[in-house]
Amino acid sequence: MRGFTLIELLVAITILAIVAVLGWRGLDGIVRARVALNAEMAQTRGIQLAFAQIENDCAHLMDANLLQGRSVLRAAGSKLMLIRSVLEDNQPLRFQVIVYSVVDGKLGRRELMPTREIAALENDWQSAAADTDVTPVIQLQTDVTSLAMRTWTQGETGWRIDGTDIQNAATDGAAKNPAIKSAKLAGLEVSMQVQGREAPMTKVFLLGAS
Repeated sequence: MRGFTLIELLVAITILAIVAVLGWRGLDGIVRARVALNAEMAQTRGIQLAFAQIENDCAHLMDANLLQGRSVLRAAGSKLMLIRSVLEDNQPLRFQVIVYSVVDGKLGRRELMPTREIAALENDWQSAAADTDVTPVIQLQTDVTSLAMRTWTQGETGWRIDGTDIQNAATDGAAKNPAIKSAKLAGLEVSMQVQGREAPMTKVFLLGAS
């Protein structure tokens, strides 16, 4: 009975080595694709959760008539500030300042203590604007390269960049006389650019929709 020659064994070993290398490369490619897909899905979930939180806050935006001549929302640069209403069980209606900001590529949210006092609310707004409050920051998204916002005011025909609130200095008359109401701010557009994505994720929120 004839056995294998040395050349035949070398050829067989070479073929097996080639098959093993091709199989390893294919498996490595699958693993890398899976890791990248999982990272992208986690990133997408983070953005969706951040947008969901912004949507909830915008839906409970404080009625500007309660703070005539003062800000209830400010969307400028990479910082969003707003005052939302808080209604909890066995608690009277209260209001709190909410701040979203991007610092070192991280989108964070912080909420100041709810209050019923207008003076306290104004102080909270000023301290939040100056970033002098000591409220803990909850991180919502990392690797944020930019955050752009625009507002939509009823009666206008286009988006406004760096828009402010509903009744604050929209007209000279409204600034001098709080009883004069300016057009109501109705929408907020937020565009978030995250590292590794070709285009930013954009969403429009209705203000005071609840």
